[in-house]
Amino acid sequence: MKAKSERRRPFVGNQIDDCRDASGLFYMLPFQKGYIINWDIQKTVWDYILSKECCSANLSQCPTIITEPLFNFSPIQEAIGEIFFEEYEAKSLLLINSTSLSYYNYKTSRPDCKACIVVDSGYSFTHIVPYINGVKYKEGIKRIDVGGKLLTNHLKEIISYRQLHVMDETYVINQVKEDSCFVSQDFFKDMERSKEKIGINKIAKDYVLPDYTTVRRGYLKDPDNQSEQQTLRLNNERFSIPEILFNPSDVGIRQTGISECIMDSVKACDEEVWPHLLSNIVLTGGNSKFPGFQERVFKELRCLAPDEFQININLANNPDTYAWEGGKLLSNDPILNSLLMTREEYEEHGPALCSEKFNNYM
Repeated sequence: MKAKSERRRPFVGNQIDDCRDASGLFYMLPFQKGYIINWDIQKTVWDYILSKECCSANLSQCPTIITEPLFNFSPIQEAIGEIFFEEYEAKSLLLINSTSLSYYNYKTSRPDCKACIVVDSGYSFTHIVPYINGVKYKEGIKRIDVGGKLLTNHLKEIISYRQLHVMDETYVINQVKEDSCFVSQDFFKDMERSKEKIGINKIAKDYVLPDYTTVRRGYLKDPDNQSEQQTLRLNNERFSIPEILFNPSDVGIRQTGISECIMDSVKACDEEVWPHLLSNIVLTGGNSKFPGFQERVFKELRCLAPDEFQININLANNPDTYAWEGGKLLSNDPILNSLLMTREEYEEHGPALCSEKFNNYM
């Protein structure tokens, strides 16, 4: 990110704490639609991660595991291999989907699990990925073009139209979304509640905006017209924004919601594994942290799935880092050595081996 007041210096990760004025932050994203397009920015991020200030890992001494998006393009995989083997002098490398690491994490705690569905609702997309006997079943993979970025942008538009121009305040409105929004269990009933007068209305809240002197991050409070601080009045926005995950057609995206996609994914697999898939559904990614998300998925799936099948929805303890925890477990598993691409293999076969080797995993 860069700040309007400090344009010369980019902020990576928790360096944002050093920014004197976070009100004018704008993102510099190396990814678009989940795929790397700006290598200079991505290289800046990697340089920081591997610096003494952050991690200071010696890649020439230990294996490196990097997550990549599903169905990643071969030129991107080859470029990652080239950067890590030639610039960072990595000893060995593994490119793997984050859903595969989430599956590995889940399977480690449930060794008897024969099949599992990982629902990864992140920044750009929501993916539903079935795993059967440790293998990713490609025909069952579903993608919804709704992620946290779209939700934040839609909230910016609604607030700008109704109250205050915030189209340039992505960082702040993203925090508003995280602190205020929840998933409704009955959308139409909550919509009726939101029409009630202030005082009776339990949904309407005021969000106190940060001033970056006394308040570094905003917070919710009960509606109050006497407040001296700048506030946003939030009402049905609190649940209508996450509702897009379950009904993308609300914003013109002609796709089914998460629950229907999970059932479509299950039906794409052999019928004999349906009960195993439905009883092992794992929710990961930042959007799964919305209050009520797990309950809504269960409620809708219970209506869609055959009555004789048990449904078990598992929400990761920390959905943001669940895949990372899986990578941490994998790094201690002897099987890792058979998955890695070594420096010797790279020097013998070149970057093209990356896509050939890693596209067959899990």
